[in-house]
Amino acid sequence: MNEQVSRASTVAEETPAPFGSAPLRVLIAWQSGQFGDEPINTAAWLARSLPLRVRAASTMLRLWPTTSLSKLGRRYKQWLASETTSYAKSVRRAFTEAGLAKNSWDKKVGVVLDGPSESTLLTEAAEEFDADLVIVGSHAAAPKGRFLSGTTTDSLLHSSPIPLALAPSRIKLSKRGVTRVNVALLDSQDEDNDQVLFFAGALAHHLRVPLRLAAFSPTGLTEPRLDERIDFSTELSAVWHEHALAMLDRVRDRLLDHLPDLEIDTVLGSGIGWAGAVDALKWKKGDLLCMGSTPSGPIERVFLGSTAAQFLPHVPVPVIIHPARNR
Repeated sequence: MNEQVSRASTVAEETPAPFGSAPLRVLIAWQSGQFGDEPINTAAWLARSLPLRVRAASTMLRLWPTTSLSKLGRRYKQWLASETTSYAKSVRRAFTEAGLAKNSWDKKVGVVLDGPSESTLLTEAAEEFDADLVIVGSHAAAPKGRFLSGTTTDSLLHSSPIPLALAPSRIKLSKRGVTRVNVALLDSQDEDNDQVLFFAGALAHHLRVPLRLAAFSPTGLTEPRLDERIDFSTELSAVWHEHALAMLDRVRDRLLDHLPDLEIDTVLGSGIGWAGAVDALKWKKGDLLCMGSTPSGPIERVFLGSTAAQFLPHVPVPVIIHPARNR
């Protein structure tokens, strides 16, 4: 037990927790007049609980060759500057309508970027801003209160070196800000994801809100063959159910060793498919969900595995996804 406590404390000290007295630096991916204002509304919601420094970024795909661009020279630069000025006005208006206080606005409130790849542009903009978090919105086709990734967001979900916040479509958020932090434990690997676990625990402790550890036991994801006498999918679900309960207890104990005064609840959502498992739990307007991503290669980055990709479209609250740290 002493070794586990020592390991937990060491990992927690090494795990970045970008909140506290210094503002959380947030880049908002937002296109004026397209889709919705959910990314800005989500930033305003976070700002009710944490000090923020926010900047919005808009991207334009550059489909023309560099040689053509060089011929335009000063005229093109003037046009881009005009677009940036117009975009910044739209950002200020949207920030004001969302209730985002001016003391949270960055001096360069909005930037317009052009290039061949929107996801690359957003990543570069986030790195230039030294962002702690990038907020992206849902595809317009997403059901109300759910998140559906578009092409650019999907690319970020498989490559971003910076944590991503996903803003569900047309979601209603608590006027009191974040009132509970949740952690999704989707498989056995999540139990060892100290970066996400201790980030979420430290965040809940800082905000003085409860932490909820949530595991999920979906059934009916596979169908038995007609000639099978035993439904192995049901048998496997039962085994995972028991494993998940034990995993929740172990994770809870580890976090309490490090943060003994933290209020921690554990829940297991069981239902038919991911939709049934997620809907089996009660979600609040003040819920924030944290989850990790799958290690992929030597570089620390977000990489969404197949299980998480199936899970996310059913989540009715904002989600923060951390880049995977290879062990």
